[in-house]
Amino acid sequence: MDVERTSLPGIGLRHVFTTERGRQLGVVSHRTGRRDLVVYDKHDPDTCVVSVQLTGEEANALAELLGTGRVVERLAELNRQVEGLVTEQIPISAASPYAGRSLGDTRARTRTGASIVAVVRNGQVIASPRPDFVFQGDDVVVAVGTAEGAAAVARILTSGG
Repeated sequence: MDVERTSLPGIGLRHVFTTERGRQLGVVSHRTGRRDLVVYDKHDPDTCVVSVQLTGEEANALAELLGTGRVVERLAELNRQVEGLVTEQIPISAASPYAGRSLGDTRARTRTGASIVAVVRNGQVIASPRPDFVFQGDDVVVAVGTAEGAAAVARILTSGG
């Protein structure tokens, strides 16, 4: 799918794509952090028929609803397609040395070669967590890498080692 990116001077960026049924949908990302979800007229793609203003938090929630829940599913498919690549789901207990600490503190990628690609918290998927993301007890971490690397991430998160 092609996404057209357009700079809007003084405003921010606009991303637009066309659905399989010919509708154009877009997101205008303002410099303020606000996002506008936009639906264009089917017969006149320069005319907006619906625009919904979203805060940054609302935009993140919508993104999670639309796609990040499929991250684990896509990783499982990659696992089937790529020889030697595994995904590991690692629960974080309250006793974990990393409960209440950031992803960056683990240095997991540097230490193991495996990547932490998502965290499931209260049924919500947080895809591509940033280094400042703080783990909580009952999180489930999704790591991708070799079997040895993913196992090493599990050891780090469960026992610190």
